[in-house]
Amino acid sequence: MDTSSSRPVVELAGGVGGAKLAHGLQALLGADLTVIVNTADDLERHGLVIWPDHDTVMYTLAGLDDRERGWGLAGETWNVIEQLAVYGEETWFRLGDRDIATHIVRTARLRRGERPTDVARHLQRSLGVAATILPMTDEEVRTELRTDEPDTDGGWIAFQEYFVHRHQAPTVHEVRFCGASAAVPTSEVREAIAAAGAIVIAPSNPIVSIGPILAVPGIREAVEAARARGVPVVAVSGIVAGRALKGPADRMLVSLGHESSALGVARLYAGLADVFVLDTVDADLAPAIEALGMRVAITNTIMSDDASRARLARDVLDLT
Repeated sequence: MDTSSSRPVVELAGGVGGAKLAHGLQALLGADLTVIVNTADDLERHGLVIWPDHDTVMYTLAGLDDRERGWGLAGETWNVIEQLAVYGEETWFRLGDRDIATHIVRTARLRRGERPTDVARHLQRSLGVAATILPMTDEEVRTELRTDEPDTDGGWIAFQEYFVHRHQAPTVHEVRFCGASAAVPTSEVREAIAAAGAIVIAPSNPIVSIGPILAVPGIREAVEAARARGVPVVAVSGIVAGRALKGPADRMLVSLGHESSALGVARLYAGLADVFVLDTVDADLAPAIEALGMRVAITNTIMSDDASRARLARDVLDLT
């Protein structure tokens, strides 16, 4: 793709890997990038509505993210959360002071009856984000995981309980997206996919980051329809040398009966993606992935700084 006269690009994303690639794509595309973000990780804490994946992408695209921690805002202070602990409140989901300002504004606007998509766009514009970040739906969808934890309702726990509070320690035996079957994509999501010149599936967890997006009725079908009319769909592996670069995707793949490898990820996207991007260390998996019906591209997928984010983004766009 010639980014000097670029067509719109849509990225499906969740979490840090998706945010990093979105940052590289935004550097090349600016306002021609739309990120459709997972909302099934959202939760409420201390009376505030928290959107972890949306905010990770938003802070990253605004250049405000804390790169050392991998979440939240750089230069944070923690006075509010420390005072909440004094009052005996649970503080396992840590919120920085400036981050809390985001949640206060969001919660107030939602309680006034504004659409989540409109609230999201207000926050992004306020931070000067060039790209558009769209919640996958305006309706509530929540990821729940079935584990062996004895102090739970049949082993089922909310995603953030698993991911943050229990430090991803429980083995995951099943995943469900509560509310997904009744949800619908927003008009903005449908229009973005319909107008896309290319669609990128980020190197996010394929099960609990990309999975909820595709579980909303109409989104997978819209991507498939775009592909059928010739729009290239490129998926980037978030598993490198059998390991997740961040998060529990590798262990989750295995416990759910998949292979913890780029090939295991590719199998989940077979029939949806035209091109699958492999890291150079996994080049030997190319023939098996090609046998699934996808073209394979091999490059360095590690995004350690701005330059490597932009390089991978350029490599991805060159495939479209």
